[in-house]
Amino acid sequence: MYCGNCFRDNALVAALRKAGHEVTMVPLYLPLTLDEENQSDGTPIFFNGVNVYLEQQSSLYRNAPRWVHKMVGSEIMLNWAANQVGKTKAEEVGELTISMLKGEDGNQARELDELIDWLKTQTKPDVICLSNSLLLGLARRLKQEINAPVACLLQNEAPYIDSMPQELRSKVWEIMSQRAREVDQFIAPSQFYAERMQTNLKISKPRIQVIYNGINHDGFESERVAPNPPVLGFFSRMCKDKGLDTLIDAFIKLKANNHIPLLKLKIGGGCGPSDKKFVKRLKDRLHAKGLMGETEFHPNLSRSEKQTFLKSLSVLSVPAQFGESFGFYVIEAMAAGVPVVQPRCASFPELIEITGGGVIYDHEDPKSLANALEKMLHNPANAKQMGLKAREVVRNKFSVENMAKEMITLAEKLATDKTRSKSRT
Repeated sequence: MYCGNCFRDNALVAALRKAGHEVTMVPLYLPLTLDEENQSDGTPIFFNGVNVYLEQQSSLYRNAPRWVHKMVGSEIMLNWAANQVGKTKAEEVGELTISMLKGEDGNQARELDELIDWLKTQTKPDVICLSNSLLLGLARRLKQEINAPVACLLQNEAPYIDSMPQELRSKVWEIMSQRAREVDQFIAPSQFYAERMQTNLKISKPRIQVIYNGINHDGFESERVAPNPPVLGFFSRMCKDKGLDTLIDAFIKLKANNHIPLLKLKIGGGCGPSDKKFVKRLKDRLHAKGLMGETEFHPNLSRSEKQTFLKSLSVLSVPAQFGESFGFYVIEAMAAGVPVVQPRCASFPELIEITGGGVIYDHEDPKSLANALEKMLHNPANAKQMGLKAREVVRNKFSVENMAKEMITLAEKLATDKTRSKSRT
């Protein structure tokens, strides 16, 4: 599957290396699916997804010889597993999540031992950065064995955990708040998410710093020509969480009103095995309304294809209402000069206020999205100016180079604090 965390981490590592820093990117669970050069090439995959799952299911397998784990979790098996599944459903992996958060006391403790043994053969890091807080179970042993401060990026863990059954959800948050004590600094991608995670993890405000996610702007520089007839677009994972069905309902309303008679709909983004039934139902709905001929689906695009796709839009809307911590698709659309229409929830008001690159609609009103889209599409000159303004702001504030600079400043502070603490003892 296409993973926003992986895209962010990979681009960040590339920018840090370009700035002259030595960075090791360690992939976990499955091979990375990326649209840029893989910065983890040559680094083993730890917490092998097949082994992690089987260790959770069987105490016999947990204690099996190393050669059994190596054979069962081979590259062939790992790639096969990766091709069979999409995004995991939180309600189905609650116990596994708890086990991973227990770290050295969980069912996957031997995977953590293997990671630490390997890290000890590498150059000692000044700072360790966890990709997300679902990896908090690693922090204690990493600090003990590697003797380096630990930072932790945050990205959409809360809505994932909150989709679990109540009993599991409460237990996960309890363990996470305990394990959060091992982390020196958390990094949130928006003020909205910093406040949410500060409450959930029960940590003080100074321990969470906001560093906005950045993107690689290469390929977004060329000017776009606004499409005629107009095109409404969606670009994200093709699933209910991202509100694809909501956007299609709004498109059907717009076509029924016929105020913009030539309007087209283009849908792009990740579409894995678990998404295909949902997408099929939406296609059937469009077909029943006689609108499949005015709709295009573009799944699993490459980076250059994604940029071409975005530049072909008049406006983008991804009506996600699950509590999105950031929304890369918003920033990427703006980087292409395309304005957005987003719900008044989560991080969207914050991003649009900073960039001026779109409008917010009332997500509790079923007609609000269609009305907001129609208003923007009826005023293409204003929409164009909105997109151009946002493009400049995004280029300056939401670049991966800018994110890297802020991460370097933070890492230097953590490393300095560690040295001072050591000298005092």
